[in-house]
Amino acid sequence: MEKQGDAMNAFNFLTQDRVKEPGTGITMMLDKGTGPKMLEDLLEISGEHVDLAKFGWCTSAVYNEEIVKTKVESYKAHGVVPYPGGTLFEVAYTQNKLEEFLNEADKLGFEAIEISDGSVDIPLEARDEVIQNVKDNGFMVITEVGKKDPQKDGEYTTQERVELIEHDINMGAYKVLIEAREGGKGIGIYDNAGNVKKDDVQRIADSIDVKNVIWEAPQKNQQVYLILKFGANVNLGNIPPEEIISLETMRRGLRGDTLGKVNL
Repeated sequence: MEKQGDAMNAFNFLTQDRVKEPGTGITMMLDKGTGPKMLEDLLEISGEHVDLAKFGWCTSAVYNEEIVKTKVESYKAHGVVPYPGGTLFEVAYTQNKLEEFLNEADKLGFEAIEISDGSVDIPLEARDEVIQNVKDNGFMVITEVGKKDPQKDGEYTTQERVELIEHDINMGAYKVLIEAREGGKGIGIYDNAGNVKKDDVQRIADSIDVKNVIWEAPQKNQQVYLILKFGANVNLGNIPPEEIISLETMRRGLRGDTLGKVNL
């Protein structure tokens, strides 16, 4: 998913491109129902800086399949890997329609599948079978750790999150998302006000290779913290479409929050 724009950027003599190792510096955008024409405009400006695009929760199931195909093609034409949200997978799983779900995803042009259990419970053995099945069907596997309900998510210990991340990577997941939902409050590594729980982040970072995870970070303060802690090429997700360029400026130290504080 390494990309580089063909044309020269304005003020290029003042800036420096990010140098990324494979699998790092990933930006995952959350698409909540962007229209095809708006998406084309967005990708013309921001496509170079987007690596993954999640069709949030079940949004791709509530509009015409030709529109989904058009959007998928637009993403892929800009080097972006689109995939349906994990909640849609959970719906298919609970209805025992995983094969139909994978066939439809393939027909629509998706190349990745998110496997999550944010709203349902999936035993570890069944999780393994699903991961293998999705891989066998030729999809990139992205898994997610965490629950949608703050109370249930709070029952996870940091060690349990670490163990599940390691497990999924060993099973062949490309990346593991750390759940934060769209709002980034009261879930995972964020408290009820959206502040980063720094001790939890440190425990995770001490236990795993953070290149294997994508930190969902929908809020600016969260993005700034993770960039300053892990560097410009930290993997970040659930970024709103209108904030892709803003995030890229922060990654490159072109905004007051990170100016002179990040190495490229």
